[in-house]
Amino acid sequence: MATKKKSDIGSTPEVPLRFEAAAEELESIIDRLEQGDIPLEESLAAYGRGRSLLTRCRSILDAAAAEIAEVDLDGMEDDADSNA
Repeated sequence: MATKKKSDIGSTPEVPLRFEAAAEELESIIDRLEQGDIPLEESLAAYGRGRSLLTRCRSILDAAAAEIAEVDLDGMEDDADSNA
């Protein structure tokens, strides 16, 4: 009988957080770190998680900005076509 490795048990693909959830968790981490009452190891783990959340938020914002820029360009092209 095959046995599962410990890392395989209960492993499911992680669903990326929505912007609001990531920002809220990041804010919570910042508050905890600013209080300074958590052990060093936990602080380091929280810092690492915060960095990954910040990266996630930035990627969402960058994608939104690119989409807005594309919509704006499409709108400008439509305006130019209607004025011709």
